[in-house]
Amino acid sequence: MEKRTKRKKTKKWWILTPLIILFVIILVVGGYILSIINNVEDTFNTKMHEPIESIDTEKAAKKTEDAKPLNILLLGVDQRGDDPGRSDALMVLSLKPNKEEMQLISIPRDTRTLIVGRSTEDKINHAYAFGGPDMAVQTVENFLDVELDYFVRINMEGLKELVDELGGTITVDNEIEWSDGNYQFTKGPVEMDGNKTLAYVRMRKQDPQGDFGRTERQRKVIQAIINEGANVGNVTKVHDVIGIMGNNMASSLNFDNMKSLLNNYRSTRKNVTSYLMEGSGETIDGIYYYIVPDEEVAKVREMIIN
Repeated sequence: MEKRTKRKKTKKWWILTPLIILFVIILVVGGYILSIINNVEDTFNTKMHEPIESIDTEKAAKKTEDAKPLNILLLGVDQRGDDPGRSDALMVLSLKPNKEEMQLISIPRDTRTLIVGRSTEDKINHAYAFGGPDMAVQTVENFLDVELDYFVRINMEGLKELVDELGGTITVDNEIEWSDGNYQFTKGPVEMDGNKTLAYVRMRKQDPQGDFGRTERQRKVIQAIINEGANVGNVTKVHDVIGIMGNNMASSLNFDNMKSLLNNYRSTRKNVTSYLMEGSGETIDGIYYYIVPDEEVAKVREMIIN
């Protein structure tokens, strides 16, 4: 096995995936949205609700109604055409209302682990490609030895549609100069339409920080979308935004579950912490993996269940 040098990573609480930020937006402004849009319940239950066998929906609903701690698997998927896609971002969101705490545990997508249902070890993000959210939930549960109560999935294609809907362009402060052949990205403020935004968040190989750099660019895009969506002129577009979310988001949460979250877990926004699981890169049989040691897995499990 060829060892790769472990790259030092900057840890900041705001290194979040687009999936996380969108989910937090729902927690923050969801009550307002639910109160003014009559068709949200229909959109949520018919287009976004996706129950899976590996999650006990009745048990999860009871825990949510009773404001018990919850663990939610968040999946950021880059799905194109008929390809089911892989989960480019995996994070366990732990909501602890008794502590008024929201905890975000990020699992590197190349993490080598047992894929439940296939009896083979592979990159953890392949579980979604092999068996959708059901296999992804079972694999993460087995990897961390924790129970997951819900999952939420967002397709990255939805970012393009959101940018085009909310004014047509966003502006971000770009930190590295690069080109993908179609678009040139210079350092400093960059104005982007939907297609250019998608190219911006997908680039990975030219970024010296790899996946971690891409995560930061995704965060900037979502923040720009939030700022654009907050404009008074975009209030009338809420219906269309909900439609876009319905086409690009799925969850085992139903409408009633979401209402319980909004009512019982608002206080968790007071203390937000995040953690990126640590390990080292190795090449095994010519394939790169991220190896997370058992001690790190045990540490993260304790962080979630404590």
